Amino acid sequence: MKRAAIVVAMLGLVSFVSAQQSAPANQNPPAAQSGSTPAAAPATPPQGKRPPQAKTQPEFDAYQAAVANSKDPAAMEKAADDFAAKYPDSELRILLYRSTMHEYQAGNGADKMLEMGRKVLAIDADDPEALIGVSEVLVERTRDNDLDKEQRWDEATKDAQHALQTIDTDLAIPASAPPDKVEAYKNFLKSSVYSILGTLEFNREKFGEAENYFHKSIDVFPSQPDPVVVLRLALALDKQGKYADALKQADQAVDLTQNNPTVNVPAKRERDRLIQLTGGIPVPDSTPPANSQTPVPPKN
Repeated sequence: MKRAAIVVAMLGLVSFVSAQQSAPANQNPPAAQSGSTPAAAPATPPQGKRPPQAKTQPEFDAYQAAVANSKDPAAMEKAADDFAAKYPDSELRILLYRSTMHEYQAGNGADKMLEMGRKVLAIDADDPEALIGVSEVLVERTRDNDLDKEQRWDEATKDAQHALQTIDTDLAIPASAPPDKVEAYKNFLKSSVYSILGTLEFNREKFGEAENYFHKSIDVFPSQPDPVVVLRLALALDKQGKYADALKQADQAVDLTQNNPTVNVPAKRERDRLIQLTGGIPVPDSTPPANSQTPVPPKN
């Protein structure tokens, strides 16, 4: 199963349980059947914020109606805005805007993803998913000739570093969420943050720092390495003249992207360049990297 599918499955599980527990807190639970045994509470509840809840039944009904648009990001955005206008103090606004952010992300709608992420942060400045979403768009969609490049990179750095501080404390995790799924999702988020920070350092031509962050990104979520991160690690090593290690990473990037030509083509190009450069034999790490500039491959 692809890394993205694993992540969507984990996210979907947490989001589904969150939605189920968003009903008004004073809503009576269903009566236990005669002779039934009450379900035991988890021994160690997941650490994090309390999931958002509705204050009234009409508010919850309106939330459910808005969620029905979840497969259409534009309709979801409008529904979220309409809900926020009607219930400006509702805790459920953040669920709607975060879901809309993820829908735009799935459809490669970067500008709208950024906009929705900032709406989430306007409600909760510590939301790790929104911090990651905003920083990812800023780093992936900022170009060298952008007049505000440094400001965008600075914002991305600040948001990514803050996300590392809030992943373990500010995810709204339902008590019934399986701990292993929650831990896996947290590690995926940390992997994403390290990838963002590594890309920022690569863009700033601080290749040693980029290498360290890319290694962290892979190590914290080793079961599903991101092939783009693996390729970017190869490029960071290449830039430092660490050709033997770079060739290993480039080979892995090629293997991981057999069905993804967007990444496979630059991975093969980097691998073949390293093989041609070294004759297939590792060269000393002190050898300077080639002068030709290799662009960072895109995430999407």
